[in-house]
Amino acid sequence: MARVPSYKSLLKIYEMSPNEVKGHFQHIPKLISGLPYEVALAYSFLKVEQAQNRALYGGVVKVHRGDAEFVRRVMNFQHLTRDGFKEIFANVFGSPLSKATAAKLDEAEKVRDRVIHGKSVDDNDMREAIADCLEYGALLNRDVSTAAGFNPFGDMRGFKGRADSLDKRTTKWLMRGLGFGVKA
Repeated sequence: MARVPSYKSLLKIYEMSPNEVKGHFQHIPKLISGLPYEVALAYSFLKVEQAQNRALYGGVVKVHRGDAEFVRRVMNFQHLTRDGFKEIFANVFGSPLSKATAAKLDEAEKVRDRVIHGKSVDDNDMREAIADCLEYGALLNRDVSTAAGFNPFGDMRGFKGRADSLDKRTTKWLMRGLGFGVKA
C-alpha cells in the first residue's frame, strides 16, 4: 500500500509539517485539491529550488560574510544542477548535505523527471514525490540550521546578524573559491 494513498493523506502530511515549511509551500493545499498533481509537483520543485538557492545565498552571506547584494546578483545567474548544488553546499557549509536529506529528494526527482518529460506517472507516485518535497524542507532546514543557524524554508529576515561584510571584490574571489561561476 502506498504511503500517500489519497490527497487527504497528502494534506495531512502538509499539515504535520513545521510551520516554516508550510509557509514556504503555502499553495499546496489548493493545488492538490483542485488541479492535476503535475501542477502541485512542479510547484513543489520550484519551491525546493528556491530554498536551495536561499540556503547557498545565506551560507555565503552569513558564514563567509559575503556582500549580500553581490551574492544575490551572482545567485540570480548561477545555474545549479543537482550535483552542483550538493558540491557547492559542501563547500559553503564545510560538510556535505546529510545522506538522509539527499536521499529524501532522490526518488522525488525521478518522478519529477518522468512527469516533466511527458512520461506516464500514476497519482500515487506524484503524491509521494510531493510529500518527499515537504519532508525534504524540514530536513534541509535542520541541516542548514545546524551548520549556520538559519532556515532556507522559512523567514530569513535578520539571518545574517550585525557582522561586517566583505567588500565586493573579495566576495567575488570568495565565491569563485566556493565553486560559483562568477561573471560579475
